[in-house]
Amino acid sequence: MGHPPLEFSDCYSDSPDFRERLKCYENELEKTNKFLKDVIKDGNNVINAIKEYSLGVQKFSQTLQSFQFDFIGDTLTDDEINIAESFREFAGLLQDVEEGRMMLVQNACDLLIKPLEKFRKQQIGVTKERRKKFEKESEKYYSQLDRHMNLSSKKKETQLQEADGLLDKERQAFYESSVEYVYQIQQVQDRKKFDVVEPVLAFLQSILTLNNFTVEMTQDFLPYKQELQLSLQNTRNHFESTREEMEELMKRMKGSAQICIRHSQQATMEGYIYVQEKWALGVTWVKYYCKYFKDNKLFIMMPVEQKTGTRQTTAQLTLKSCVRRKTDSTDKRFCFDIETNERCSPVLLQAISEVNRKQWMEAMDGKEPIYHSPIQKQAEMDLNDIGFKFVRKCINFVETKGLTQEGVYRTVGSNIQVQKFLNAFFDPKCAADVDFNSTDMDIKTITSALKFYLAICGSCPSIVCVCDFSYIFSPESENLDYRLGAIHSLVYKLPERNREMLELLIKHLVSVCSHSSENLMTVSNMGVIFGPTLMRAEEETVAAMLDIKFQNIVMEILIEDYCKIFKGPPEETIPPPIPPPRVTPRRRQPITISKRPPRLYPGLQPPVFERK
Repeated sequence: MGHPPLEFSDCYSDSPDFRERLKCYENELEKTNKFLKDVIKDGNNVINAIKEYSLGVQKFSQTLQSFQFDFIGDTLTDDEINIAESFREFAGLLQDVEEGRMMLVQNACDLLIKPLEKFRKQQIGVTKERRKKFEKESEKYYSQLDRHMNLSSKKKETQLQEADGLLDKERQAFYESSVEYVYQIQQVQDRKKFDVVEPVLAFLQSILTLNNFTVEMTQDFLPYKQELQLSLQNTRNHFESTREEMEELMKRMKGSAQICIRHSQQATMEGYIYVQEKWALGVTWVKYYCKYFKDNKLFIMMPVEQKTGTRQTTAQLTLKSCVRRKTDSTDKRFCFDIETNERCSPVLLQAISEVNRKQWMEAMDGKEPIYHSPIQKQAEMDLNDIGFKFVRKCINFVETKGLTQEGVYRTVGSNIQVQKFLNAFFDPKCAADVDFNSTDMDIKTITSALKFYLAICGSCPSIVCVCDFSYIFSPESENLDYRLGAIHSLVYKLPERNREMLELLIKHLVSVCSHSSENLMTVSNMGVIFGPTLMRAEEETVAAMLDIKFQNIVMEILIEDYCKIFKGPPEETIPPPIPPPRVTPRRRQPITISKRPPRLYPGLQPPVFERK
């Protein structure tokens, strides 16, 4: 069973659903830790058994070596000589085999035991330490929050400001530990795919060799071994390609001045709220995690803490109105009232801050709505005639001088040279008037500039804007013909200019891959390079990063089946419909073209010109 990815933004909402997903990861980690302990224990038993077996065989060979045949007569026939020497030959053969066996046994600890122990100590151990820190900071923050909510608004302003500052400090420490813990626990889940399987695979290969399997058995194992090694390498490549992106996202989330809480897909607003309730012993404030759905005005209150001797259940209320509570009407801050159909009297709520109260009131159409300033879009490079000319010139240059160059499109050019080249080509004063045969031009600069242009172009030749990976690559659509038909249809849903650019680029990549024996750039390499370049998520999340592997596969299909895809529009009956899924799949955010410049090269920005 798979687990949904943990978003860094969920660390800031810290909802019960997030805690429940985090618990699933922790349970899975405990099962992995127990499994590794059993593997290490049983592996040591196997190694010790092999040592005992090898010692027995060596003693047997010494017995054979010590025995000598006695023959009558002074002269021996050839047959007798062979018989007399046979035991010594047997003993020598066994001794050679056991010497190799003992060397393999000595390396068995390095192959299996040490890597697994290293994974347990350096990965699972670090994750447990992060968990302790997370739980400690969580307890400190919510204890401080509870004390903060009980402060009276009648206290001096300096005391209130000091209390606010202290709460902000605890909140920031909690958020940092939460983000670091989420990052670490997801890294362990990804790393175990190869850090656990690779040692077992290496040890399995040594076991097969030690037990002297026949050549046929070894050959039967080689295809599976090669396929598994290829899968491990692909997993490692995906991990390496997303790790830097995830680390940068984590750093930006930790250093962000404005914390953006990512709500669930349906809820308009959600978060922790204190609710005033009347109990037998008097009035008290109870903490709830609340969700508000604006479409049907549904307000859900989920209890967070179970009091001794009481029974609290989730309450569902229908909102009628929302009014801000006047400051002098209560000794609590950040309060507002809501009227519901289910309760005869208003419900007094307390948000965790003034900003949070405004957000709740805005979501509930209260009397003090907040108007946000419009978002300004960044200028984008258009897919115009100059852009087509630029792409064609780059392709012609590569096909003329760089098709056989090793690592073409994988090696990255100088940021300064790429920026200078783009500025010169797209300068409106001398548009497209650049000498590609200049001595300063090299393959790395041209290929890097081409990738950068394709990624930042606002109308780049990408099918990602209409492509739902969870639909194309669902378990029910494993048929390769279906996937090809689906991508074929999506290509011809693109605007004509985009499709022309896409066809131009894919045709070029087919030509590059045809020289893979010289340039070492296979179809898989091109998928890794151009998948993230052409297909970028609208929202930078962990779930979107995980879709990189699907982007790579789409690029591979475009290159391998270029002739089929671009032969003409597909028939209306293609692709066939997919049967309903057996289980309800996790909802995946549709991926669209990003409006932000990609981080292909640090420090490289789109060219900007002054127009007179």
